[in-house]
Amino acid sequence: MEDFKEKLPIIIAVIIVIALAVGAYYFLVVHKDQYYTQIDNTKIEEVSGSGDMKYQYTLTAYNKNGKEKEIQFKTSRELREDAYLELDVMQVRGVVDWKEVQQDELPDEVKTAMNIE
Repeated sequence: MEDFKEKLPIIIAVIIVIALAVGAYYFLVVHKDQYYTQIDNTKIEEVSGSGDMKYQYTLTAYNKNGKEKEIQFKTSRELREDAYLELDVMQVRGVVDWKEVQQDELPDEVKTAMNIE
C-alpha cells in the first residue's frame, strides 16, 4: 500500500497530461466552427506562391449566433459575386472548407446581422 501512495502523484500527473493532450487535439484538429459570409469580389486579392490557391478573400463573417469576425481564406478561383458561403473554421488552421449555401439556409441570427429580410 505504501508503494501505491508513492506512485499516486505520478499517476495523477500522467492522467492530467493525457487529458490536456486530448483537449488540445480536439481544439486544434477536430473542432470546427461554422461561419457565414457573402462574397464581395472587391475584397479579393491575387496571391503568388500558394500553389493552386491564387486568390485570397478577406470578408466579414458571422457565426450561428450572429457574432462578427473578419476571416481570410484562399481559393483557386474567383467566386460568384453575392454568393453566401458556409465556412468551416478551425482555431489554429483557419478556414479548412467552405460551401455555397442558399439565403434561406442561413441561421436567423446571421440574417439579422447581415441585414437580410
